[in-house]
Order: sequence, then structure tokens, then C-alpha cells
Amino acid sequence: MTDAWIIDACRTPRGIGKKGKGALAEQHPQHLGATVLKAIAERNDLNTADVDDVIFGTSSQRGRQSGDLARMSALEAGYDIRSSGMTLDRFCGSGITSVNLAAMSIMSGTEDLVIGGGAEMMSIYGEEGATPTPFLDNGNLALRALHPQPHQGVCADAIASMEGIDRQALDALAYVSQQRAANAIDNGYFDNSLVPVYSIDGTLALDKEQFPRPQTTLEGLAELKASFAPIADYALDESGLTYRSMLLQKYPGLEITHMHHAGNSSGVVDGAGAVLLASPEYAKAHGMKPRARIKAMCNMGDCPTLMLNAPVPAARKVLAKAGLSIEDIDLFEINEAFSVVAEKFIRDLQLNRDKVNVNGGAMALGHPIGATGALLIGTVLDELERRDQQFGLITMCAAGGMAPAIIIERI
Repeated sequence: MTDAWIIDACRTPRGIGKKGKGALAEQHPQHLGATVLKAIAERNDLNTADVDDVIFGTSSQRGRQSGDLARMSALEAGYDIRSSGMTLDRFCGSGITSVNLAAMSIMSGTEDLVIGGGAEMMSIYGEEGATPTPFLDNGNLALRALHPQPHQGVCADAIASMEGIDRQALDALAYVSQQRAANAIDNGYFDNSLVPVYSIDGTLALDKEQFPRPQTTLEGLAELKASFAPIADYALDESGLTYRSMLLQKYPGLEITHMHHAGNSSGVVDGAGAVLLASPEYAKAHGMKPRARIKAMCNMGDCPTLMLNAPVPAARKVLAKAGLSIEDIDLFEINEAFSVVAEKFIRDLQLNRDKVNVNGGAMALGHPIGATGALLIGTVLDELERRDQQFGLITMCAAGGMAPAIIIERI
């Protein structure tokens, strides 16, 4: 197999994912996708007729986010009509998966120039046609009997309770995330990848991160009320089914202490990102300088009822595929879907905390579901270059109890 080289990566700032507050909330999802695709083409002087495929992750493919967002975004971005596009859904893992599939198509020799990425506008969740079902099984009672899948926030509280991780540890990690994000923003660590979003009329919509709260304190976090207790016990249907009873079906006697809240959970935001990959032959022929190569990729499944625990086995699996050890990895990015996900990842793998989410994570910056993985890959790449380091590992939990993972090696 040939290598898959990362040539470039870019992303939009994340806007607050709420109508009336979010700077990107009035944009069309295709426009956010077009913004990063246009930028990646201009930054690299691409002949877009050579782009074999654009692969996007978008989790909620409803309403304005339906209809193959990748293809429509490429058309709006002015790509040659010969450049194809597809859109996939691996829930929160969609952005990593889009890059992994782009790399696979190059490594197999099928394609030479592919863009992986994603776009998600959480500000349109709740619009007619865009409301996700409360059940991941979509009413499949046979599946529900085998694998009940509760609300992710209730799962986060359940895992913290089972692991003996207390509220103080979860809040402490959230505080660190805010402090690291503020430091990264103040020092321009994101500037290389960040591209502004302009509205159709040419006015600037957003050119900097909108979600971070650098004024966050540990005392302030401690005062926030846990969010998911009411959700856990809300009657979801006429039978009285609740998310708590779904968990108890698999884990009888489980006592859940509710610890997650808005400050130690991922932020609801809008955003998009793109990663340009090429075969070495194409890159050399067109004077492209590679920034990294794909070292290894994997997918991993775990308990769908607890839902959030696959990143640890995914990390172990991708390390084995790469022939690397924990000590070989310079930087880890584990998506902060909830504080417990990152805290458990650090504890289970016995990681040096100074190597994990060094520029903050989704608790500070936000989590635009299908786009996040692509954003994190670009963030790690920029930071490896800034530190003159070699290997970065990126993974994240996804609904259904999954986690894709990728290791990149800086060239």
C-alpha cells in the first residue's frame, strides 16, 4: 500500500449553537462546508477537477443538513463538477471516520486526492425535521431489549459513578480545559488552521472562537447544578420507560450520582473542518509539501448501553496496529464529550496529563458533532509542528458504543 499524506487542514471558528446567540446560526450548513472547502483549495492552489472525492461527516442528516452535505458544499465552494462527494454518519466519530476513509481510498490506490472533513450546525437541532429521536434504536423494540441505549449525559454520570470518579475531578478537568483553550487562543496556536466565515452578502460572520469562557473558576463550576438527573427519570413513553431503567436493565443495582453539567460537558456549537490528503505520487508531481502521514487507523466497539467507553480500547488497538507504545505518542486528543470520557481515558491508560488535550477540548471550545474529529486532527497537526514532535493520537466516543481512532506522524 502507498502512504496517505496530510497536506493541509483548516476549520471554521466554533459559533454558539443557539439561535439568537450564535454567530453562525443564520448560516446554511452547506455554506459552512463550502467555507472550509474553498479555503483548502485556495491555500493549496488546488485544481479541484483532481479532487477525487470529498467525504464529510454530519451526524444529524435531517432538515437543511440532509441531501449529501459534502457534495452540495463542494458545489457551492466552486469545485469542478467532476469532484464527487459523500456524507456519512458515525455519530460523534464521523469527522475522524471521514478522514480515515479518505486515507483508506488513497492507501488502496483507488484515489490520489481526497478531502475528509465534516460540518454540523447544532443550532438547527430542534427545527422541524431536524429533531433527533430520543431513542437511538428508532423504536426497534427487539434491539432495545438486547442493547438499551440511554441518553449520553446519563451514561456519563453512570460511568463516573461506576469508576469512582468524583465531581471535583470532573470539574478540575473542565477548568483545565478552559485555561488551556484560553492560553492557546491568546498565543495564536489555532491561527494557522482557522478560517473566517463570511455571510453570503460578504459581511464577516465569525473569525474567532465564540464558545470559550476563560473567566471560568473552580468555585463557579462547583455551584452549577447537575443537568441529567431530571432527564434520567423522565417518562419516555406510556410504559414509564426512563433512561435510568434502561441502564438498570443492563446494570442492576447501579446507583448513579449525577455530576455532569453545562460546565463539564461539551459545548453545543456550529462548525466545519477539512483535511486535505494526497498520495505521495500526486503530491510530488504537483509540488505539494506533506505535513504528516497517516500511521494507523482503527474502529472499536464497546458496550452500547454505557456508550462512552470505547476510546480506551480504540487507543490500544490503534497503537498495536502502528507498532507503537503509549510512550511513543507525543500528543493525545480525546474528545471531551463529557469530562468523565477524558478523565477515564487518562486514568486507564496512565497518561501524562501534559500530553492530553494540551490546547483545551470540547468542554471549552465546543463539539460540532460530525465535524469535531476533523478539527481535532488539524489541532494535533498544528501542535506537533509547533512543538517539533512526531506522533499524535486522536480518538473519540460515539453513540452506539463506538470509537474511531487515528495516529498521525509529522513529516
